[in-house]
Order: sequence, then structure tokens, then C-alpha cells
Amino acid sequence: MVAVDAPARLEGDRSIRARQVAWGLSAMLVLTCALSLSHGASGVHLGGAWQAWLSGIPLPDRDRLILWEIRLPRMLTGVLVGASLAVAGAVMQGLFRNPLADPGLVGVGAGAGLGAVTAIVLGGMAPAWVAATLGWHLVPVAAFLGGWLSTLLLYRVSTRAGRTSVATMLLAGIALGALAGAATGILVYLADDRQLRDLTFWGLGSLGGASWPKIAAAGPVMVLALLAAPFLARGLNGLALGEAAAHHIGLPVQRVKAVAILTVAAATGAAVAVSGGIGFVGIVVPHLLRLATGPDHRYLLINAGLLGATLLLLADLIARSVIAPAELPIGIVTAVIGAPVFLWILLRRRGLVDL
Repeated sequence: MVAVDAPARLEGDRSIRARQVAWGLSAMLVLTCALSLSHGASGVHLGGAWQAWLSGIPLPDRDRLILWEIRLPRMLTGVLVGASLAVAGAVMQGLFRNPLADPGLVGVGAGAGLGAVTAIVLGGMAPAWVAATLGWHLVPVAAFLGGWLSTLLLYRVSTRAGRTSVATMLLAGIALGALAGAATGILVYLADDRQLRDLTFWGLGSLGGASWPKIAAAGPVMVLALLAAPFLARGLNGLALGEAAAHHIGLPVQRVKAVAILTVAAATGAAVAVSGGIGFVGIVVPHLLRLATGPDHRYLLINAGLLGATLLLLADLIARSVIAPAELPIGIVTAVIGAPVFLWILLRRRGLVDL
């Protein structure tokens, strides 16, 4: 009797801990959002705006513009991008059954990057109606389409007779990423000085270009991906047993893999489209949560979204503070934080990767 109850108590403890972590992360996210809205070179603070609202005093036009047209879109973009990258990483790690996997393995980021670079370098050659219709949306739209096209091509290559091979997907993703990188290098070589500056800034990632039109364009895609991800929890938990075992317990393995791939493509493609290249969030956040609350995707996916959003907002605060009133590209901050954590993960698992 004791042998049966002990695992149940252990699982219960992990579930309770995961819920506690979720509440703690939710509180941290709310606090970080308030800090993001209050911090800036202009001196406008959320507390002052709140007091003015309670007193019935209208905000000055300058303060209202800063809060509602600059900081609020930036904060919402950071929440959506951070949550999307972290959840996409958690789904990828569950799909590959490897805590070192991230969306970059399947070439989604490289495809989105190629789309953005193509729009920056060759955008002037686009037909007039394309430029008139898309305007400054051209780069985000091209990045999103690049990520989706690379994912669809990858899915087609790795699927045979109605079955998708995860191993083939990994190898094909590396190959497609290399091809996209080569094409990007050619375009960078052809770029002029102004385009090179835009490419450098976009490639390092930033939330500085956040706006309501960008949120309206890419936000629904990220929200749908985030809402769909928790429905993959049971399937990802089943895949942890292996595809054969998951199939024997009645799990629709092929459908789970297809939905997981499309969810990762949507989340990553839309995130890269609005923020540029931001690394390490998708690989570090899920692994840290596995150490804290275990591998159950019912809690892991939700907590990954909360922690990813919080960490990206904190990184944005650091990026805006280090050399204020200027700002660092946020990709530099996430790399400085994420690279040591990634090395620590490798050192803890080096026994599994030694050849």
C-alpha cells in the first residue's frame, strides 16, 4: 500500500508546486508589466497616470502619447513574443524528447530571417502595388511568410506515407537552416550601407519598433498559437514514452506531430516578424521550469509562457537602462543571460552528448 501511495503523493507534490510556480510567475509578470510601463527616459510613470485617473484629471497629451502609443504596445509585444518563443521551445523539446531542442533546429528562425533580409535588401524592387499595400509592414510579413514556407517545406521533406519522422525533420531542419543562412549571406553581401545597418539592428532583435498596427497584424497569430499549445500537453506527455508506446495507448501520434509543428511555426514566425532575432528564450525557459516543476506539459507549457514573457520584459528593461537614453538590441541581453545558462545545461548533460 505504501509503495502505491508514494508515487501518487510525489506526483501530487509536483502538481501543487507547479501551480504555486504558476501563481508566482503570474504575480511576477504583472509586476514586470507595471515596471515596463513606468520605465523610460521621459520620466512618465504609471503611478502618476493612475493617480490622475482616480482624481479625474486628464493626462497631458504628451504623457498619454508616451503611455498608450509607445510603452503599452511595447509591453504587449514583449509579453506576446516572450511567451511565444518560450512555449514554442517547450513544444519542440517535448516533440524531440530532448531538453536541448529549440525552434531554431527546424529552420523556422532561419526561414523567417531570410524573408526579412529579402524584404530589406530587395524591397525596393517590389511592384508599386505591393509597396503601397504593405508599406512598412513588408519586412514583418516577409519574415512571417519565410518562417511558414520553411516549415511547410520541412514537413513535406520529413513526411512519407503519412508518417513524419522526427529524426528526418531534425536533419532536414539543419540543412534548410544552412541553405537559408547561405542565401541570407548572399543578400547581405549585396546590401548597401543603409541596408546593412537595418539588417544588423533587425538581426539582433528589438522591441523598439512595437506599435498597435504590428500587434494587430501578428498578435492574433501568436495568441492562437499560445491558446492551441496547452491542448498538445497530453500528446507531448505521451510522446515522452516513445512513438510506439504512444501509439499503443491510443494517441494520434501523426496528428500531434503535425499540430505541434504548425504551432511552433506560427508562434516563432510571428514573434520573429515583429521583434527580429531573439535567441535563448526558447531553450532556457523550458529547461529551467523542468528543473523546478518536472516535465508534465500540462503545467510546463503554461508556466513557460508566463516565464518567457517575464524574462523578455526584464531583458527589455535592461536593454533600455544600460546606455539610456539609447538602448541595446534586446538580443544582446538575452544572449548574455542565456549563453551561460545554456553552457550550464550542456555541462550537466555532457555525459549524454559525449561521442
